[in-house]
Amino acid sequence: MSKRLATTLAGVYDYYGKEMTEFTLDVWMRAMKGRDPEEVEKAIAGHIQDPAAGQFLPKVADIIKRLDGTHADRSLISWGKVLDAAQRVGAYQSVCFDEAAIHAAITDLGGWAQLCRAKTDELPFVQRRFCDAYKAYTGRGVVAFPAMLAGEHQITNAATGRRSAPPVLIGNPEKARQVLHSGGQAAQITSAADVVRSIAVGGA
Repeated sequence: MSKRLATTLAGVYDYYGKEMTEFTLDVWMRAMKGRDPEEVEKAIAGHIQDPAAGQFLPKVADIIKRLDGTHADRSLISWGKVLDAAQRVGAYQSVCFDEAAIHAAITDLGGWAQLCRAKTDELPFVQRRFCDAYKAYTGRGVVAFPAMLAGEHQITNAATGRRSAPPVLIGNPEKARQVLHSGGQAAQITSAADVVRSIAVGGA
């Protein structure tokens, strides 16, 4: 990724008649770490071809916005994914989403089974809480998250020592497996409330 991105950025900066410094390259590398190279290149190409934005050299924030949308956009898209899974899979099966932030946010709401059992008139409030937590996590980075979101069957089986079926993968299967394999490694799950408080303290 690093060599490929460096080559792409060198061409972009040359196109705009700008010099790429070591500091600027390092900023780009850190910001794009873990991103799909093809998606990054598509986002850069989209910026260049945009009649308005393309008049200016793309900044890191421009490309991240094209890759992810705003935090508000992403939170609503992710909520739609959660709501669809709740209706399609239900409270009994465990699930694993393709975003760690979704796991962390749902954990803050009391867990998968509790979310699935929310009444229709409660959903607007649940949505607002989910989106706030999701934005907090994506804004500062997820510190820790559960590998999967346990359904009723897994909760019951864990109490009796019985094995449970694998979780249902939601979204991109490959990314969901990455979440499954990397989740639950930290001893404690940091809540979005703690993240929000840390932001407030840091900005004071």
